[in-house]
Amino acid sequence: GSGKTTTSAHLAQKLALDGYKVLAIDLDPQASFSALHGFQPEFDLIDGGTLYDAIRYEDPVPIREVIQKSYFTNLDIIPGNLDLMEFEHETPHVLAERSGQMFFTRVGEILVDVESDYDVVVMDCPPQLGFLTMSALSAATAVLVTVHPQMLDVMSMCQFLLMTSNLLGVVAEAGADMSYDWLRYVVTRYEPGDGPQNQMVSFMRALFGEHVLNHSVLKSTAISDAGITKQTLYEVERTQFVRATYERAMESLNAVNGEIEGLIQAAWGR
Repeated sequence: GSGKTTTSAHLAQKLALDGYKVLAIDLDPQASFSALHGFQPEFDLIDGGTLYDAIRYEDPVPIREVIQKSYFTNLDIIPGNLDLMEFEHETPHVLAERSGQMFFTRVGEILVDVESDYDVVVMDCPPQLGFLTMSALSAATAVLVTVHPQMLDVMSMCQFLLMTSNLLGVVAEAGADMSYDWLRYVVTRYEPGDGPQNQMVSFMRALFGEHVLNHSVLKSTAISDAGITKQTLYEVERTQFVRATYERAMESLNAVNGEIEGLIQAAWGR
C-alpha cells in the first residue's frame, strides 16, 4: 500500500523515455507491475516466462528467454506471476540439503548475462521479506524504499528494515556483497495540506536526514484514475484530467524521478 509498483513503473518508464535502456523485473507474485504493462499473468504466462524460470534450481533457462519487449521504446520487461512463489518453496529444501547452491546469488548471477544490454535494471519486489526479496537486495546496487507518511506506516517500515538488517547481516556473513551506492526513502501518496502527514515528513527528515528524497510523490486522482485503465501518468491523455491536477501530479513524478536519475549518474561517476 505504499506505492512500490506505481513508483517502480513510473521510474522505469521515465528512464526509458529519457533514452536509457531499461530492464524492469516483476518479482511480485501478484504481478501488478506486469498487469500495468499489458501482461495478464493468468492468460499470457500459462507456460511460464517469469524470472523463476531463470533462477530455479532445476533446469533453469537463459535469462534472455524470459525478457519481453514492452510497448515502450527502450523498456524491456520480465513479467511475474504466481510461479515466483515456487522459489520461496524450493529454497528451504535446497538449504536443508546443504547442496552448496546459494539462493541469494541467483538473481545477480543471471543478470550478468545481460548486463551490457541495459543501463538500468528496476526490480519491483514483493511486499514481504522472503528469499526473492533477499536475492534481489543482494543483486541490487541501490535501494529505494517507498513510505506513506503516517505514523503506523513509518513504524511498520522501521520494523521491516530492522528485520531486513538482521537477515541481510546473516546473508553478508555467508559471502554476499550487501554494499549499495545509495539507499533512499521516497515519500509517496503525500498530501501537502494534511497537517499530520507534514509532521511525519518532518519527523522522517529529522530521523533519516539526506536519505529522504527532497521531492515527494503527491497523492493525485490523476495517478489513481490512470491506474483504473492499467496505465501510468506517462501514458494517459492529459485531456482526460483537469489541467492543474494533471500538471501537479506530473511535476511531482518528474521531480522524484529526476532526483533518482541524478543519484544513478552520481553512482556511475558521469
